[in-house]
Amino acid sequence: MNETIKTQLNHRTVRKFKNEGVDEKTLKTLFDVFNQSASSTGMQQSSIIRVTDKDLRHEIMKVSTQTYLEECPEFFVFIVDVYRNYKIALEKGFKEDSYRDMDRFFQGFTDGVIGAQNMMVALESLGLGGVYFGSILNDYDRICELLKLPELTFPIVGVGFGYPAQEPQLKPKMSMDLKLFENEYKIFDSYLEVIKEYDDEMINYYDTRDEGRRSDCFSDQVVKRFEQVVEKRRDVVNSIRKQGFNI
Repeated sequence: MNETIKTQLNHRTVRKFKNEGVDEKTLKTLFDVFNQSASSTGMQQSSIIRVTDKDLRHEIMKVSTQTYLEECPEFFVFIVDVYRNYKIALEKGFKEDSYRDMDRFFQGFTDGVIGAQNMMVALESLGLGGVYFGSILNDYDRICELLKLPELTFPIVGVGFGYPAQEPQLKPKMSMDLKLFENEYKIFDSYLEVIKEYDDEMINYYDTRDEGRRSDCFSDQVVKRFEQVVEKRRDVVNSIRKQGFNI
């Protein structure tokens, strides 16, 4: 097994970091990794906003509600960015409005997710640790306002990283029997029966974000997540429309 795969199989979320910055050479390497990531039709319709302003970081944290967002030595927001190609096309005399299509939005969203994951693998291979902040999407419009995002852009995910000051337990994952199918989707008669051992395993998992408390079984976590509704996140279609995309 090569070192890259070892790094990926050892992935764990880090939420506590040493008081040590990430040097510019390392940051450039990570930016280069993002830049060389796969991109739908080669259009490169995603970008990164590196947030270094403490006041801005605090405001983003208030959207996220996860206080450790402010403690990450580095914090990036990955965004859909069709705006850049839209301006290029305008300067070339293009007059149609196909750049507003949802297809372009999803191309940019996929580009950003691929780039973020590539960067995570890279930074972990360099001895850094990171954490994804999907929670920045608790208020799409506020994040667009804070980052001064123009039309045809949209926030995807935040990534915080630095040198780990903790070594979290490796989080158990459910069996690939539930995730890997051949030729067609497989439906099980009883999912609770299939995940019974996984439910038991998760009870013995200690998540660092819960201050060392044992986890609920996975099936109870599923129900809790479905019960926890963030109203502003349910209205994502209107937020995407406000950024100039046709739904």
